[in-house]
Amino acid sequence: MTAYIAYARKVFLGRSAYRFDHLMSILSVVLQFFIFCEIYRALYGGAEQIDGITMSMVTTNFVLSLGLGTIFSPDDYFLPNKIWDGSISTELLRPISFKGRMIAENVGDSAFNLIFKFIPVLIVALLTTGVEPPADIPCLLLFILSAVLGYGVLWSISFAIQMTSFWLINIWSLVTIKNVFVNVLSGSMIPLWFMPEWMQGVLDFTPFASIYFTPVQIYLGQLSYGEIAAKCAIQLVWIVLIYLIGEILWRKGQRKLIVQGG
Repeated sequence: MTAYIAYARKVFLGRSAYRFDHLMSILSVVLQFFIFCEIYRALYGGAEQIDGITMSMVTTNFVLSLGLGTIFSPDDYFLPNKIWDGSISTELLRPISFKGRMIAENVGDSAFNLIFKFIPVLIVALLTTGVEPPADIPCLLLFILSAVLGYGVLWSISFAIQMTSFWLINIWSLVTIKNVFVNVLSGSMIPLWFMPEWMQGVLDFTPFASIYFTPVQIYLGQLSYGEIAAKCAIQLVWIVLIYLIGEILWRKGQRKLIVQGG
C-alpha cells in the first residue's frame, strides 16, 4: 500500500510543478461553463423553466458535470504509451500490481484536480451564477458516494479500452469515440432531462448516465432513497461488468504482447 501512495503522491506533486498549465486548465473549464450557460440562457429566452426544468437546475448540472469531469481524469494512454516505447516489458516485472499503479496514479491526478481545479471553478460558479444547493445533507453525502461510483464506471471504461492496445497498438479512435459517448450521453454536455422519455429510459441502464447524471439527480433531490439505491446498484454492476471485460483482455493481452521500441 505504501508504494501505491508514493505513486499517487508523485503524480500529485508532479502536476503542481506546471503552474501555468494549471491556470490555463482552470480558465478553460470556466470558459466552457460560461459558454454552455449562455447558450442555454439564450434557448430559455427569459423563461423561468421549460418542462419543469429551471435554468438554475441546468446551471447546477453544468457546474457539477464539468467539475466532476475535471476530477475524473483517467489516463487513457497509460498502457498504450508503455507498449509503444517498450517499457511495458520491465513494468510487468515490477513487484507491484500494474493495475494498482494505474489506479494510484489516477487517484493522485484526481486529488490534484479536486483541490486546484474543481474547487476554484465551483467558487467562480457560486459567485457568478445561480447554482442550487444540495437538497439536504443526506443527498450531499449520497451525491459524494455516487460520484465516487461514477468515477469507478469511467475508470473501468478507460481500463477496458486501454487493454485493446495489446491488439490495436493505436487506440486513438476508440478513445475519441469513448469521449464522444461520455460527453453526449452522460448529461455533461446536454442534460438528459431534455432527451426524449424513451431515450432517458434507455440511457438510465447504460454506463454513461451513471457517470455524471446520476450524481447530479441525487444532489438535486430528484430521486427517492429507493431510486438512489437502484441507481447506485446499476453503477456497481457496470463497474464490475466492464472491469471483468478489461481483466479478460488484460490476461489474454499479456500472452499476445508485442513490444515496440525499448
